[in-house]
Amino acid sequence: MGSLVLMIIGLAMFAAGYLIYSKYLAKRVFKLSSSFQTPAHELKDGVDYVPTNKFILWGHHFTSVAGAAPIVGPAIAVIWGWGPAFLWVTLGTVFFAGMHDLGTLWASLRNKGKSIGALSGRYIGKRGANLFLIVIFLLLLMVIAAFAVVIKNLLISTPTSVIPTWGAIVVALLVGVAVYRMRWPLIPVTVVGVVVLYALIVLGDAVPVVLPESFLGMTPATFWILALFIYGAIASLLPVWVLLQPRDYINGVQLFVGLILLFGSVLIATLFTANKPEIVAPMFNTDLPAGTPSLVPLLFVTIACGAISGFHGMVSSGTSSKQIDKETDARFVGYFGAVGEGLLSLGTILAVIGGIQSVGAWEEIYSEFGAGGVEAFVQGGGALMENGLGLPASLSATVLATMAVLFAATTMDTGMRLLRYVVQEIGQTMKLRITKIPATLIVVVVGLGLTFSQGLGGEGGLRIWPLFGTTNQLLASLSLSIIAVMLMRKRRNPWPAIIPLVLVFVLSFWAAIEQLFSFTAAGNQDWLLFAIDVVIIIASVWVAVEAVMAMRRAMQDPPEPENEDAELVAEREAV
Repeated sequence: MGSLVLMIIGLAMFAAGYLIYSKYLAKRVFKLSSSFQTPAHELKDGVDYVPTNKFILWGHHFTSVAGAAPIVGPAIAVIWGWGPAFLWVTLGTVFFAGMHDLGTLWASLRNKGKSIGALSGRYIGKRGANLFLIVIFLLLLMVIAAFAVVIKNLLISTPTSVIPTWGAIVVALLVGVAVYRMRWPLIPVTVVGVVVLYALIVLGDAVPVVLPESFLGMTPATFWILALFIYGAIASLLPVWVLLQPRDYINGVQLFVGLILLFGSVLIATLFTANKPEIVAPMFNTDLPAGTPSLVPLLFVTIACGAISGFHGMVSSGTSSKQIDKETDARFVGYFGAVGEGLLSLGTILAVIGGIQSVGAWEEIYSEFGAGGVEAFVQGGGALMENGLGLPASLSATVLATMAVLFAATTMDTGMRLLRYVVQEIGQTMKLRITKIPATLIVVVVGLGLTFSQGLGGEGGLRIWPLFGTTNQLLASLSLSIIAVMLMRKRRNPWPAIIPLVLVFVLSFWAAIEQLFSFTAAGNQDWLLFAIDVVIIIASVWVAVEAVMAMRRAMQDPPEPENEDAELVAEREAV
């Protein structure tokens, strides 16, 4: 099978998912209403709660959820063969991720924009809510620390991406002023912004920025990590319209253009060149390198973002729900945001199985489990674009490396804003009032502490990353349990949430148990990861039991009124 056929099948599945299944969810399950007053209007403050054009908000949501993980996960998982990775990405996006992302967005909208962690207290129970917050805190800490290291590595290994990476911030600030202060039309601002971004990519390719071995008394690795944390802290404190919305929107458009270039390269190379991008990887790999874990359950946690991801629920309920203009916009922002990430994962699969030119080269890259990753995506995708579009190899690599950096950077600073919310929520449970700046300082100190815990090169940033996949998927299943409880309370069909809930929880819990044993294996003992994994397993089981009890209560209690704010229902019940 050629890359073009696989691409067409994948695109057709995503299109069917959005045009058919998401419409069913929006109209029949969640019953989105354009007359419902969203938190962005009810609690409008010009900082976090801001009614936003759905296209701009989609850009924020898409680029926030689509960090480096939908590139790294599929680029590693194809070691089991492209067939399992392709099926999990496509089916997972359509039936799992789309439901989860739209559902968490709807749940937050119906609860005054509260985060999924806060909603756990209302729908699951206060006993499980604190444990839920622990899982969320650990996951966000993994994201900001690991993504800082990923970005640092790309800025050092691909110095041509430095200028477009930091130049994108200036472009975003100007776009925000043009749209929100000068009221310029969105389309011409978008066109100019994207053109400038791609001009920065060309400039970066011509003028690579390589820092000296000692820069301001620091190594390049230390400097880039500190710069990223400082930027993330400032970005997380600014009103969303100043930087977060315009940066994510313009990045989203630019990155979508990058995906079009990648998919277009496959089409053009197949139809119009002699060097057709044939798939060199096996559909099912029966000759796995020694030490490769079993396909089931590890595939389903190796590919998290790009199929289903608990982090998406935090973005949906943490920032996106506070900016929805009309509730009906949630389908486009939430479900199509998941489709956007699925497209990135599909593009990654095509790059690493069809862009690499020979079976021997592919087997050399995938000589051990964990190989591949962003570097394989840049290498394979760059070869596709050079072959299909005739772009120089260096420029192609710069385009893809910049894509990866911008995805990771937008996820990192959104993660810092979300972690600040979590710190404030934890403070509330302890009867402490923690304002934005102290909460942000706590996030920065803890994040840098983890990142530099094993050296100033940032080695500690990936210290607890092996737990990301299982933690992320367990969180997704727990978020789906909240959606199921809400649907049951309203006497709506809960099965679109329950089916992925059960499958994801079983597979991710299975993976967490397997990892628990691997952390105690002779010669590979890691007691820190063992302890954290135990905490995550206990918290997940506890919350799952609480969720089952909550579902039973939901079916026994009187049904909630349709199209009513859940907060009003709760207040009436309390009275």
